[in-house]
Amino acid sequence: MLGTRGSALALAQVELVKQALNIAGVVADIQIKKITTSGDRRSDFSAELESGAGVKGLFTKEIETALLDGSIDVAVHSCKDLPGHLAGGLEIAATLERADTADVYIGRTPFCDLDDRSAVGTSSVRRRRQLLWKNPCLVLEEMRGNVPTRIEKLRASDSLSGIVLARAGLDRLRLGLDEWIVEDLPILPAIGQGAIALECRSGDTAAAELLAKINHAATFTCIRAERELLRLLNGDCHLPVGAATKIEDDVLSMEAIIFGEEGEPPRTGKVAGSKNEPEKIAAELFKSISS
Repeated sequence: MLGTRGSALALAQVELVKQALNIAGVVADIQIKKITTSGDRRSDFSAELESGAGVKGLFTKEIETALLDGSIDVAVHSCKDLPGHLAGGLEIAATLERADTADVYIGRTPFCDLDDRSAVGTSSVRRRRQLLWKNPCLVLEEMRGNVPTRIEKLRASDSLSGIVLARAGLDRLRLGLDEWIVEDLPILPAIGQGAIALECRSGDTAAAELLAKINHAATFTCIRAERELLRLLNGDCHLPVGAATKIEDDVLSMEAIIFGEEGEPPRTGKVAGSKNEPEKIAAELFKSISS
């Protein structure tokens, strides 16, 4: 039994998991349980953001509860939704191959032509801080909702010049965007962006062995590094941190950007080392951006 949120994107991601299992030759009656999370029930997260608690966990807690009580066997998550500390008794057992990690601008006007009269919609603090750092004249407006909802809000708006979304979600939903200008943005993605994380109960050997058949080793290694950095930062999506990780040959390289108080310049860092030591590389990066 696979547990997931019920959004169009979440269901598309579950289909990718099912396809991977079929390709791996797994013969099983794969059932899906759609679970409504606290984050799905709400549209206003101002209290969490103002307190610094952030909103990660609001989109995963009920799914993890179902995993712990045995209602499901595997939880399928957008990796970037997972907080730095998982619930006790759970572990990420596998990841599918990562999709494109880029953040993209979707709008009526090319991004380079935006000025101080141009409003761009995004709910991400990370995106907002990086975009304002690059172009302080931008006007960024709060925008929440799933991917199709945000695109419809843009279409219906007379004031928005564009919105910012993750390319992975657009690709997985196969949305037609021919009427819009779509451009990759020169900002670092969220930790875990583009990756589908498969979570199971610690000690559930059967589930772990099944998931090992579809685990993408390079993605899993990069996610280990990024989530260790998130853990060290005690981070959430309220924390304005972007990170990019890649493996070339046997070398894992990682860079990050993190913002402090409004108006302060960001701290940046870049490290590289053996792909066999992702947590060590994350610790070195954390040290370099914290000093």
